[in-house]
Amino acid sequence: MNITNNSYLLPSIPDLFVAKSELIATRHCIFCNILLSQYHGTATVNSSFSPPPMDIRILDIFLHLTESLHFGRTSSVYNMTPSTLTRAIQRLEEEVGKPLFHRNNRSVSLTPAGILFQKYAEESRRLWLTFQDQLAATEDLNGSISLYCSVTAANSILPAILNTFRSQHPGIQLLLQTGDAAMALPKLLANEADITIAALPEKLPASIATIKVTETPLVFIAPVEYPDILRIEKGQIDWSNTPIILAEQGLSRERMDRWFRTNAIRPNIYAQVAGNEALLTMVSLGCGVGVIPLLVLEKSLMRHQVQVIESAPELSPFSIGVCTISRRLETPLIKAFWETVLHQQG
Repeated sequence: MNITNNSYLLPSIPDLFVAKSELIATRHCIFCNILLSQYHGTATVNSSFSPPPMDIRILDIFLHLTESLHFGRTSSVYNMTPSTLTRAIQRLEEEVGKPLFHRNNRSVSLTPAGILFQKYAEESRRLWLTFQDQLAATEDLNGSISLYCSVTAANSILPAILNTFRSQHPGIQLLLQTGDAAMALPKLLANEADITIAALPEKLPASIATIKVTETPLVFIAPVEYPDILRIEKGQIDWSNTPIILAEQGLSRERMDRWFRTNAIRPNIYAQVAGNEALLTMVSLGCGVGVIPLLVLEKSLMRHQVQVIESAPELSPFSIGVCTISRRLETPLIKAFWETVLHQQG
């Protein structure tokens, strides 16, 4: 097997493809023909033949698209334009020799060949991870794990985990990236991080494994120096005249939108921001009120410039968890990190 960077040669097609293998075996797909004929024992393959490597990333992108069935959503997750994604899928279809998706202006769906290739891609991805595991198992645990979380999580949740993990596995390098908490799950699904710390939605994608590590309330906050920004009418907050700062995306935004819809309230939205730190800054400057996890507020340097609104409605608390893609739990590095978190949670 020839391996260069993140490229690898696709494995032999497993049993599940034999029944309908003719869907992807055409004269335009020499590689697929050879794999099929090898499986049936009919091929005479020149030893000098070297099939083209397939980048593991295109398989990840393809598998995400089979779940989302939305070119715009998948392209956003992988930080590419929809046209770039379209070209990537077209090149993949050329290599396979059959269309993988039915697509029109209204919908996207898998073709019969697409359904077969989805299983093939899943198996290829699993075998690649298994191969990496087998290499790692022959020596002490070395390598790197990429982590993504908010600054608050890095300061309050990670230290206890990392202190134990680093003492047990000094050969593993930890690559930490911090940013907007709302991006934790998208980055995980886009394979931009091995492990993330995220607010857990009510329904997680089936591909994600998680360990709940804490829970924190969502609280409404107002500026200390600008009390008049909060308008009260008959003992209740007048949302039509009280400006509010909302997160652009994420679980807190979803819960705020749901609460406003449930109570038939049209909020007076002053601004939409990315990240809790930006929201705290806007509120402290008197631009409006906002909603933030209490854990974030308690760890913020601006906590004395804002105050919790006691008369505000109560929202469902956040559950915070350590997350990874389930299939990665088979890899030694991720498994070692996971066991450390499980041990700490008792």
